Amino acid sequence: MTSTTSTTVTHKLQKESELRVEVGWDSSIRIQLIDGTAEIFGTELPPQCKLTFTAGLKFAIFTWDGATLEMEGSAEAYVADETPMVSYVNVHAILERRRARARAAAPPSSGTLPSSRVPDVTAQSQGPRVIVVGPSDSGKSSLTRMLLGWAARQGWKPTFVDLDIGQGSITIPGTLAASPIEMPIDPIEGIPLELPLVYFYGHTNPSANTDSYKALVKELARMLDVQFAANPDARAAGMVINTMGWVEGVGFELLLHGIESFNADVILVLGQEKLYSMLRDKFKSNPGMDIVKLHKSGGVVARSSKFRQRMRNVKTREYFYGLSNDLAPHAASISFNDVQVFRIGGGPQAPRSALPIGAEPTADPTRIVPVTISHDLLHSVLAVSYASEPDQLLISNVAGFIYVTEIDVARKRLSYVAPCPGPLPNNLLVAGSLLWVE
Repeated sequence: MTSTTSTTVTHKLQKESELRVEVGWDSSIRIQLIDGTAEIFGTELPPQCKLTFTAGLKFAIFTWDGATLEMEGSAEAYVADETPMVSYVNVHAILERRRARARAAAPPSSGTLPSSRVPDVTAQSQGPRVIVVGPSDSGKSSLTRMLLGWAARQGWKPTFVDLDIGQGSITIPGTLAASPIEMPIDPIEGIPLELPLVYFYGHTNPSANTDSYKALVKELARMLDVQFAANPDARAAGMVINTMGWVEGVGFELLLHGIESFNADVILVLGQEKLYSMLRDKFKSNPGMDIVKLHKSGGVVARSSKFRQRMRNVKTREYFYGLSNDLAPHAASISFNDVQVFRIGGGPQAPRSALPIGAEPTADPTRIVPVTISHDLLHSVLAVSYASEPDQLLISNVAGFIYVTEIDVARKRLSYVAPCPGPLPNNLLVAGSLLWVE
């Protein structure tokens, strides 16, 4: 039975049950674990500690052995005793055994290798590469966090790869990113941003430029392979990859591209029999591929396009101002002459004179196109690239983002907000279709 709490309510959970909570946009709640043990997406709740959950959050608190929770504030909440958690933790146990085998197969570290030698990166020393797939609102992000959290609790440091450009679990939406997970993900603050590897796609819809999306997926996978080759522990811990909810037509092609780019060997399919069947047929000749069908949780809530847009705005604001407005972003301005802005895609691929008779020039989706700074960039979120030259922008990761607050064409000044003071790390900026209005 669903209830809306407005004061303090105590919930007693029996073993292997969960409290499903939806916080409204105009409220926040505080939850305290009074007795027993419980977890949120694989992360244990600290006992006798009040945690504040902000507006718009939807989550479930699960207990294996029973727990008593106290909730203050207004939210929709109900207890469910039918969950797929046992099947999820069974998957975790199988992945644990694969990590242990990979660690045992890795050669002992002997310090710096001579230049003539390369690290042993045999298949036996590679931990599981898990990709979680399914349609929108099937619980992919939740399962991803659980698998990462359980692995971190066992002392592993798995790599989280986020290919869901519409959501932005690691940083702002419109990006592809990866980050090592050294401890269970904080249920409130989310994923720590100490060492993320981030690539800027610039759109929240993959259909805006599928070729660019593919190129970034491939480059992110390549960079992680380089890191894994030099880090046996990270290699043995493996990775867990979250994906988009677009799984039909071109979306299915992009999904296959991601599976192949990252050499995934475990596919977890949530919430759709058709997708499971399509993937099983696709990889039936690959004996090293495990495709596992899992039930989605009954607590998964369908999110409207309006809700998704609002959450994207929340994630962007968090980047500049922090989760609780605890950061002080830096306002600055810069001359048009001191920065260069580019877009990925556009422009003719070749002049008509260079094409066969009757052929029409087509847009090159991976072409680097200079952008004339104008009022069109107002309210844009721009990426600060690490590229040394413009032709490297497509395959270069980014240092961070700025938000354009004013364009003074007469004075040729661009005003912006950055998350920290100081000069920009680079003068090469990348624009997409991301806009944000405070």
